[in-house]
Amino acid sequence: MSEPHFDVCGDGPVLLVVPGGAGHPMGLDAFVERLAERFTVVTYDPMGLAHGHLGKSFGDQRVEAWSDGARRVLDAVLPDGASAYAFGSSSGGIAVLDLLARHPERLRHVVAHEPPCVGALPDAARHLAMFREVYETYRAAGIEAAMVRLQAGLEEPSGVAADPERGRAARPPAAEADADVRPATPMGLFLTHVLRQFTAYAPDPVALRRGSGRLTLAFGHDSRGLLLHHTAESVAEAGGGALAEFPGGHIGAVTHPVEVAGRLTETLLPVG
Repeated sequence: MSEPHFDVCGDGPVLLVVPGGAGHPMGLDAFVERLAERFTVVTYDPMGLAHGHLGKSFGDQRVEAWSDGARRVLDAVLPDGASAYAFGSSSGGIAVLDLLARHPERLRHVVAHEPPCVGALPDAARHLAMFREVYETYRAAGIEAAMVRLQAGLEEPSGVAADPERGRAARPPAAEADADVRPATPMGLFLTHVLRQFTAYAPDPVALRRGSGRLTLAFGHDSRGLLLHHTAESVAEAGGGALAEFPGGHIGAVTHPVEVAGRLTETLLPVG
């Protein structure tokens, strides 16, 4: 088993950050820098993409492998018996949910931001079919077309059946694009080896309820009423966690780094 990859900065209580997508921390510099004013920020890179592994061959990723790696990171940076805060967004949010369910002894409080674990929803089959279509679009027409389809799927209001034509007009025909057989970019790896595998994950509500006082599900203001707001709400209800609105949308830590860092700090270190 290889050693987990992570970076450390700042000073204060330990805060584990698990990025979304394929786990590459790109775009999170401003977010991490602001958090480092109050925390020792430990940024976990599950696939080692920012540590020389981008371009290597990968298989399908497992939620449990990411959370086991996160636990080993905490074991490396924490004294025996100590615990840390954790924040994960998107696929990273799914990883920290599993971390809390399976390794609660290392955690003080977990914030999972818009984890797309639609496998926990009553209409999971419909959403999982949409994610499979995103993957098939990537294979046929490339990353740009796949992201158009993904965005359309995420923007469907909760409880409203997806329009199968939405997002299709912008797809280039398969003959005009040739998706990589071996993904060489973080987004290609995400679409191939993370998206379908992680969205099928259903958190264990019994295990989450054991640590429910240490769990917050977050959603972005711009996601209100959409699929990932519904997912966060459903997981919070099933797992007994709190529900909190954060600035921005699904990638708020990238687009609104200062505001999201501030809201996260308020959630983890409430005044008084």
